[in-house]
Amino acid sequence: MANPGYGKRPVGDEDPHADPDFAHLPPREAEIAVFVDHLDDGHAMGHKVLAAQHPRYGQQAMRTSLNRLAQAGHLRWIREHITVEDNTKRWVTRTYWSRTCRSEAWWEEFARKRNGRIVSGDLRPGLARTDEPELPEPELPEPELPEPEADPQAGPQGDPRAESGLEASASYLALAGIRDADPRMSLSASDCRSLASLAEEWLARGATPRDITRAVTEGLPATVDNPGGFARNRLENKMPPKKAKIRQKAAPRRARVTRAVICCMSCDADERTTRIVGGMCPDCLAEFEAAEAAEAAGELDAGYVPDTFLAVPDAVYEVVDVARRAAEVREAGGLRPRAGRAL
Repeated sequence: MANPGYGKRPVGDEDPHADPDFAHLPPREAEIAVFVDHLDDGHAMGHKVLAAQHPRYGQQAMRTSLNRLAQAGHLRWIREHITVEDNTKRWVTRTYWSRTCRSEAWWEEFARKRNGRIVSGDLRPGLARTDEPELPEPELPEPELPEPEADPQAGPQGDPRAESGLEASASYLALAGIRDADPRMSLSASDCRSLASLAEEWLARGATPRDITRAVTEGLPATVDNPGGFARNRLENKMPPKKAKIRQKAAPRRARVTRAVICCMSCDADERTTRIVGGMCPDCLAEFEAAEAAEAAGELDAGYVPDTFLAVPDAVYEVVDVARRAAEVREAGGLRPRAGRAL
């Protein structure tokens, strides 16, 4: 991913992916366009980074193709001046990507419309969206409890869920449902009321009703004389640890784009000092067009590798006996040769 403020950003308002998206481009540029189009938002867009990740093309080919994609209207660098609510200011450069070909006038209008945009103050890599809404607190689902069958061992107090006037809290219902897992733990309404605070603490610590049932019923003896007391002992001794407190994320500082200018894709000059056409300044555009003409005439090999990048044959190096040379230097200085190193 790119450093904060940089990286790929979609322009928005585009059609879904389709096979003919880049059919108008030469084969190499079409392949690289598909590659760039599927990168995550905020991904670094330097030609060196992309070449390191692309399986087929190196830095020079990637740089040339990015310039061609800019010429075709798919790519622009836009430098935005950001003013944060604490009155701090900074410039960030974003790489805007469009799956659809855009005209020069469209890109100029797009940059103008960036002025005045409210963006998040945290300025995460490649992102400048409006403040995000707070996520609602998750709600604890109500446990699904099947209707119990008549239980002859339930005693005169019967099923606590059949009691009238009781509040059907999640903790109470979790305890009342334990009898469905094991009839030996048929808790009465009085047991459920007295143990509700313990069960509520279990739920507050992230446990589920099923966790409570498992803790109370696992490894039961053959008979349980006092289900309420037995359940209390289990709930107290097997209480799960408290959940670590989640640190609240600091509210993002609001910031505003106070100026946006289009930059040259090659030299980073911007339209404050020069004219940007096709994503490049006049000097870089002339250099690019000359290279294009030379390649078309066969004078420049796109796969050319400079001599400085080639391996140097061993024959050009002089083979030196280091030990002998060291002994010669010691003798010239009037020092005795090392043992075993006499000439």
